[in-house]
Amino acid sequence: MFPLDFAKGMVYNSAMKIFRYKFTRVIYILIAAVMAIALAGLGVTLWQVIAFGLRHSAVEAFTILRYVLQFIVTTALFTISLLFLTASYYGVDEKHFKTSFGFLKTRYDIADIDEITLDRATEKLSVILKNDTCVNVVIKRSEYENFVQAVLDVNPKIEYSIKSKTSTGGDDEKKS
Repeated sequence: MFPLDFAKGMVYNSAMKIFRYKFTRVIYILIAAVMAIALAGLGVTLWQVIAFGLRHSAVEAFTILRYVLQFIVTTALFTISLLFLTASYYGVDEKHFKTSFGFLKTRYDIADIDEITLDRATEKLSVILKNDTCVNVVIKRSEYENFVQAVLDVNPKIEYSIKSKTSTGGDDEKKS
C-alpha cells in the first residue's frame, strides 16, 4: 500500500499549479545578509574548533556545548533563510488554495473562496473567503491572470472583480 500512497502524492503534487512569491529587493538583500552571516558564523566556529579545540578550556563540557550550539544556530539560520527563499509560493490544486511562506503553510478550501479582486489602483490581488478572511496574493503582475484562471478552473462560481482606476474631474484638471 505504501508505494501506491507515495505515487498518489507524486501525482497530486505535480497537478498543483505553483505561483512563486514575489519578494521585494529589500527582502532579497535581508535574506542574503542572513545567509552570509550564518556562513560566516559557521566558518568562525569551524576555525575555532580546528585552531583551539579544547585547549585553554576550564570545563571541556561547556566548550563542546558552545561549539555544538554555534553549529546548530548557524546551520538553522542558513537553512531557514534558504527555505524562505525557495519554498515561498501560492498553490492551486483540485480542492485547495495553499500558501507557503518558508515553513509556514496554510491551506484553504477553494469552495470557501467567495471572491477574487484585482485592484488596479494599488495593483493588489486579493482572495476573499466566505468568512470575510482576505488573503493578499503577492506574485508577479504578469501571473495575475494565470492565478485567477487556475482558481476559476476549479470553481467557476467564484466572483472575479476588477476595481479599475477611474477618472474624476479633478484628474482632468491636473492633466492640462
